[in-house]
Amino acid sequence: MNHTTQEEEGLDPAALKDELFELWNWKNVQMLHHSAQHGFSKLSDPLGALIEMLEQCPGKQKGRSQTLGSKIVSEFQTWMEEHPQVKLSSLPQQKAATLQLRALGLLTESNPTFVEGLINIYQLQSLDAAPLRQHIATLQSRNCYKEAVTLSIKLQLHTELDMETMCVPLILQDKLTLAETFVSGHSQLETQLVIMLDSWCHPSFNIDEIRARFPHISPLKNTKSLVHPKMITKHIFRLVDKFKIDQELCPNALHNRRLDTLRYLMYKTFVEKSMTEQNWADHVQFVVADDLELQIHLVEMLVRYRSLKKASQWSLRYNIPRDRLPYGVWDTQQDLLPDLQQMSLESASSDEWVPLQAHQQRFYQVPLGKDKVHFVDTLEALQGCRGALLKEGGVVGVDMEWQPTFGCTSAQQVALIQLAVCEQAFLVDLCAAGFGQHPQTVDFIRSLFSEPKVLKLGYGMAGGDLRCLMATWHQLLEEPLKLAGVLDLLDVHQKMQRSKVNRTRKGPSEVLVGEDCAEKGLSLLVQQVLGRPLDKTEQMSNWEKRPLRISQIRYAVADAYCLLDVYSVLSRNPARFGLPAELHKIPSLQSQASAEKKKAKRAKAVKQDTGKEECQGAQRVSATPSDTQKGLLCGEKPSEDGPPLSPQQLRVVCDNMLQGLGRYLRCLGVDVVMLESTDEHREAGKLAQAEGRVILTCGQPFQSLRSQVAEGRCLYIDSSEKARDQAVRVLRHFNILPTPKDIFSRCQACNSDQYVTVPKDDMVRMLKDGGFLKDDDCAELLSNQQEEEGPCDTGTPGLPRYGLNCRWAPLSDLDPDTLSFPGGAPIQLHTVPPGLLPKIPFFFVCSRCGKVFWEGSHFSRVLSMFHEVLNLTNDNSESTADAQLG
Repeated sequence: MNHTTQEEEGLDPAALKDELFELWNWKNVQMLHHSAQHGFSKLSDPLGALIEMLEQCPGKQKGRSQTLGSKIVSEFQTWMEEHPQVKLSSLPQQKAATLQLRALGLLTESNPTFVEGLINIYQLQSLDAAPLRQHIATLQSRNCYKEAVTLSIKLQLHTELDMETMCVPLILQDKLTLAETFVSGHSQLETQLVIMLDSWCHPSFNIDEIRARFPHISPLKNTKSLVHPKMITKHIFRLVDKFKIDQELCPNALHNRRLDTLRYLMYKTFVEKSMTEQNWADHVQFVVADDLELQIHLVEMLVRYRSLKKASQWSLRYNIPRDRLPYGVWDTQQDLLPDLQQMSLESASSDEWVPLQAHQQRFYQVPLGKDKVHFVDTLEALQGCRGALLKEGGVVGVDMEWQPTFGCTSAQQVALIQLAVCEQAFLVDLCAAGFGQHPQTVDFIRSLFSEPKVLKLGYGMAGGDLRCLMATWHQLLEEPLKLAGVLDLLDVHQKMQRSKVNRTRKGPSEVLVGEDCAEKGLSLLVQQVLGRPLDKTEQMSNWEKRPLRISQIRYAVADAYCLLDVYSVLSRNPARFGLPAELHKIPSLQSQASAEKKKAKRAKAVKQDTGKEECQGAQRVSATPSDTQKGLLCGEKPSEDGPPLSPQQLRVVCDNMLQGLGRYLRCLGVDVVMLESTDEHREAGKLAQAEGRVILTCGQPFQSLRSQVAEGRCLYIDSSEKARDQAVRVLRHFNILPTPKDIFSRCQACNSDQYVTVPKDDMVRMLKDGGFLKDDDCAELLSNQQEEEGPCDTGTPGLPRYGLNCRWAPLSDLDPDTLSFPGGAPIQLHTVPPGLLPKIPFFFVCSRCGKVFWEGSHFSRVLSMFHEVLNLTNDNSESTADAQLG
C-alpha cells in the first residue's frame, strides 16, 4: 500500500537533492549528471520540485567556483530539452504564477549563477512588472546595486525602472560601464543618462545632494574624483559619440571642453609661442562662438597674459558689458585709436612662395616651384591627377589635413588630401562644393589605395588619416577601404628607434632616438634622415577656410613630399639606419603586439596545464601590506639584496588620472610621459610599446591596457591614495633609490633633463629686451648686483646645490635675437617675478620648453616629503644640509 502511494507521488525532491549533494561533495560529476537526469524523470512535479530543491541547496562553497544549485539548474535545462512537454505553460495559471514568484525570490546576491537558468525555465520575463520592480527595489535596499541592474537587464525591465535610481549608485561606485550597458539600445534612456551626467558638470553641482538622495550607498574614497567635471566631461563626449546623441543636449560639458581648449590655445600662443596669430584667432572664434561666458573668459585670460590691448579689442568685438570687464580693459578701450578698435582677423599673408633665408636654413624645404603644385577641386582636375598618380611602379607620398576641433565636436572630417609624386604635388580639396562628396572623388581614393602596383607612403596612416577618411565618407563604413601597396613610415621609424636602442644600450636604461629632442613624429624622422625638421607652425591651421594661405600650402605640400625624400634616402642605405634591406617587410607595431599577445596566451595555457602560477602581466600597487610585501613584477619579487636602480633607469607613461603621481616621479628624476586629459587611454599602450615604458594606470583602463604590453609592464595604482604615497609605492616596487642630486633633475613641465644656466645680469637684460623691465629698474639691479647676490657656494659657479644628475647645455645654444633654443622654445620670461632678481644669482632654464627655475625652499619640502625613500649618504649629506638652508 505505501509502496504504491510513493510511486504515484513520484520521487521525493529532498531525497534527490541529498543524493546529488553527496555526489557533488565527492566531485563525481559524471555520476551526478546520470543521477540528475534519471531523478528528474521520476519527479511528479518537476518544475515545483526544482524550486523546492534549490531552496534547500547550500550557498557558495569554499574552493568551488560553481554552486550545487547552479549545477542542478544546468542539469535541469539539459533534461528539459529532451522533455519538451515539461513547460510552465502546461501548468494551471495560478500555480505557474506561484512558481514564478518563488523562482524570483531565489534570484538574490548569494546565487547569481541561478539567474540565467531560472529566467528561462520559469519565463520570468512574462511575469507582471509590479513584482519584478519590487524585487529590484529589494535588491537595491540591500545595497546590491550591481545585481539589481544585471537582473533588470536580463528581465528587460529598462523602460519600467527609473534611470537615475538604477544608474547613479553604479556611477558612484565606479561602475559606469554597467550603467552604460543598462541604457544601451534604449535611445530615451541613453539621452537621459547623458543629460544627467551633463548636469553634474554645472558649477552649482554638489555631490552631497546626490548622496542625500541615495543614503544607503557606501561612499568610495575617490568619489570626488569619479564625479570631477573633467572626468565626467570626458565620459559625456565618449557617450555622445557612442550613442549618436546631439551635443547640444550637453551644454555644460561642451562649455567645459571649450574652456579647456581656450586655456590650451592661450598656452600655445603666449607660452610656447608655437601658433601664429592668424591660426590662434581662427581657433579662438571657433571655440568661443556665441557663448558670452567664454568670451568673458577669453578677455580675462588675455589680461592675465599681459595683453591688455588684445583684451580690449576682443571685448569690443564681442560687445561685452562694461560691468563684466576685468580691471583696466574699459580704460584701454577708450585709449584705442578708432582704426585699432575694429580688429582685423584676416591674414596679411604674403604671396611669396620661397620663404626667408633663415627659414630655409632651419627647416626642410620642398624642392618644388609653386607652378608644380596643383589644386584638385573639379572633376576635370581630378582626371589629370588620376593620370599622374595611377602609374605602374609609381611612388606617392600621402598626407591629409583636417580642422582641429579640440574634442569639441565628433569625428573630424578630412579637408585636404596631399598627394606627392616626383616633381609634382596635388592638393585634393574636399571642401570644394559638389566635389568632396562626389562619387568619382570617392572612387579615385578607393582606386589609389587598392592599387598594388603603386606604392603609397604615409606616416601613422592607420591612426588619424584613415579614421578621418571614414568620418568624411560614410560609404567607407559600409564598404571598407581596401589597402594594397601601402608602406607606413611610422613602422620604419619605430624600427629605427629600436635598432638605435640596441646599438647604444650601456645598461638597463633604454634611451630612444630623439627622446631629448623638441621634434617628434614625422618631423623627427625628417630631421634624422634629411638633416632638418619640418616647420609645424601651420599644423593647427583652419584647414576648412578658403582660400588657403601660401604658408599653409607650403606646409601641406612639405608633409607629403618629404615622405618621398625620406623613403629615397632610407632605400639607398637602410643599414645605416639599422633597417633591413627590404623596408616593406618591417612588421607594424600593431601586428607585433598581436603576435606577442597570442604568444602570451599560449604561454599562459602551458603554465596552467602544468599547474604553475601565471603572471598576469601586471600588478596592483596598493596600500595593503600583502601587496607591499610581495611586490610582484612578472611573477618575481624585486631583489632587495640586489643593487638598487637609479630614477633614470625607470621610464613610465602615466594615465591622465595620475597627473599628480607623474609630477612627483618627475620631481625625483624619473622619465615620465603623462597623457593629456583629452587623450584616449589606448595612447598609453602605444607609447609603452613604442618607447619601452611601463604603464601606470587606475580604474577601468587597467584590464585593456595590460593586454597591450609585455608581462609586468602595466601597474594598477590605487587612485584613492595621495599622489605622494603612490609615488613612494612605485619607487619601492621597482627598487628605485633616488638621491638628493636627482631632485629637480627633470623639468616638471616637459620631462627634459637638460638645462641652461643664466646668470642674473643676463636675465635682467633679457627681461629688459622683452619689455618686462623698465630701463630704470634694469640699471638699479645691475648696479646693486655685487652688493646683494653673495657668493655661490656650490663649488661650481652657475650650478645649483641639487638636481645635479641632469645635463647642462651652454648658454651659447640660446639664439640672442629670438631668445629661443634650437628646438624653437623661447625662454618663458613672463614667469620671472622682477622682485626675485636681487635675491637670485643664477636661473636655470629648461632647454626644451623654456621654463625658468631658481633655488628656493621647495627643495627642502620635497626632501622632507620623500626622506624615507631617498639615499642619504655621507657624500651628499652636506649638500643636502646646504640646500635646506638655501
